[in-house]
Amino acid sequence: MIDETPTLEDGANAEEAAPAYSKFETEMVVRPDDIDMYRHVHSSCYLDYVLAARFDQMARCYKMPMSEFQAQGYGWFIASTQMNFKRPLNIGDRFIVRCWIEYFTLIGVRVSFEIDNVVEARRCCDGWFDYVMVSLETSRPVRIPEWIRTKYSI
Repeated sequence: MIDETPTLEDGANAEEAAPAYSKFETEMVVRPDDIDMYRHVHSSCYLDYVLAARFDQMARCYKMPMSEFQAQGYGWFIASTQMNFKRPLNIGDRFIVRCWIEYFTLIGVRVSFEIDNVVEARRCCDGWFDYVMVSLETSRPVRIPEWIRTKYSI
């Protein structure tokens, strides 16, 4: 696999020199089937919340839904993720999933996120996802074309 560590030609850290990208929000509500035996949202649901928000934001905010990637022969695989749980969400809670591109690599992108309880205005979870662009034909990583970088650099 291609090394995706973000560095610049002069060896500087790409995270420090990366441009600021737009943050987008999607509001959601905790459903009864999201609740675990401890009577709060199961940790795996937070992953689903971020993925659902990203699909919404790709279509609504970037004007390039996942179906357009697929039509071009591309897909996104999750390479790694970090989730920091701060406080629980409970049944019926309204929450905002805020996502933004932190930086691009040769073959991927880091998407950071925050999940905030709307009523309490408190952070419930935050973290990031590292996605790798793949060819749907081979399921192997590919370089992100410049036109995609431009489309998502808002």
